[in-house]
Amino acid sequence: MHTEGLKIPVAESIAAGRVAAKSSRYAWYMIGILLVAYTFSFIDRQILSLLVEPMKRDLGISDTQVSLLQGLSFALFYTILGLPMGRLADTVSRRGLIATGLTLWSLATAVCGLAGQYWQLFVARMGVGVGEASLSPAAYSLIADSVDRKNLAAAIGVYSMGIYIGGGLALIAGGAVVAWAVNIDSVVVPLIGEIRSWQLVFLAVGLPGLLLVPFVLTLREPRRANAGGTAIPLADVWQFLRHNRRTLILLILGAALASLAGYGSVAWVPSFLIRTHQLGFAEAGLAFGLIVLIFGSAGVVSGGRIADWLGQRGRQDGKPRTALYAALLGLAPTLLYPLMPSLTGVLILLSISTYFTNFMMGLGPAAIQEVVPANMRGQISALYLFVVNIIGLGLGPLSIALATDYVFEDPNLLRYSLVLAPGCALTISALLLWRALPHYRASLASHETSQAH
Repeated sequence: MHTEGLKIPVAESIAAGRVAAKSSRYAWYMIGILLVAYTFSFIDRQILSLLVEPMKRDLGISDTQVSLLQGLSFALFYTILGLPMGRLADTVSRRGLIATGLTLWSLATAVCGLAGQYWQLFVARMGVGVGEASLSPAAYSLIADSVDRKNLAAAIGVYSMGIYIGGGLALIAGGAVVAWAVNIDSVVVPLIGEIRSWQLVFLAVGLPGLLLVPFVLTLREPRRANAGGTAIPLADVWQFLRHNRRTLILLILGAALASLAGYGSVAWVPSFLIRTHQLGFAEAGLAFGLIVLIFGSAGVVSGGRIADWLGQRGRQDGKPRTALYAALLGLAPTLLYPLMPSLTGVLILLSISTYFTNFMMGLGPAAIQEVVPANMRGQISALYLFVVNIIGLGLGPLSIALATDYVFEDPNLLRYSLVLAPGCALTISALLLWRALPHYRASLASHETSQAH
């Protein structure tokens, strides 16, 4: 009898282990699919910046009109529509929402390749922004409901690698794409006919995204608090925001300023390498693209791993604390790399800066998921992304350009703008994250108490 009594828990333990292993394998499969989707989204949104000259030549448009394609048509719709998309992520199938968005932005990118007039290109870019707005709020919520809390930061960090894989590949391919598109007037495509070379590039990067849609549809919809699909009243969301305002304001603004430093650097480092160190566009794109691809990806994953490690050792504020340490460690190389006299020194310090300053890209969303009720995750994530993208995408590149034009008043002094704007942003980000720590612990304790009841 004693032997038989031992067999049952052993069998149950083996079965439980198999279920856990299967669940873990599925979770990483899901994260892999979402990572590929995020990579496609960044390639699709950034490819336009590589085709400026051939588009201006063929459409007869100005720099201002090009900037509207990059900014107003995409970023405005991407950020504003992220808010209702976040509410949808709390009420409808997140898998279906992502599949729909992926289909829309892939088709919209391909339609950019069929545009023969400026207004058609503008409308197509709006479609790219609308489609991509559906991805991250739903993806963050999906990941948070599918992985153990102890691995949450690492999981979102892996998903966030899409920023660096997509951005790095776009930079690396940039020189070759521009050189090819500028030198070839047109090509003939079966079923479509003769199109400009830059139009073919849009088709080539947009259509492959449709191949990912069936894989997205294989994802399961995990159980969540509002399993019935009923939207939580906005009054309850507002009450949560009001009660946790210090935590959320400090955390979101800290992430937004870190994002300002990151997006500003991505926009202007290639020009800095060209103006100050006389690299060609292809050389600058390759050098910085490899740094973004390798060190950006390593940073966002390392940040998640370190934060989860701290959490497992009793640091309840492990996510914002890790982000704070990273901002402090990244400050010195961020201030120094633009001032280095040698290209080797620039690239070494730029790699270190890229590594540390991108910890926050995964830690910010993970921290939000940790303190927000499950039935509000999509909406609060959308609010987080709205603020971070308005400040990061909107003001990051602009802050450096304004410093160059109106503070230093010389495009050849871009190096000093890369010191001033990102340096100030990272310093303030670190201060905000430091102030956020006690409030974050209080919000987390309140959240865990409410879950227990």
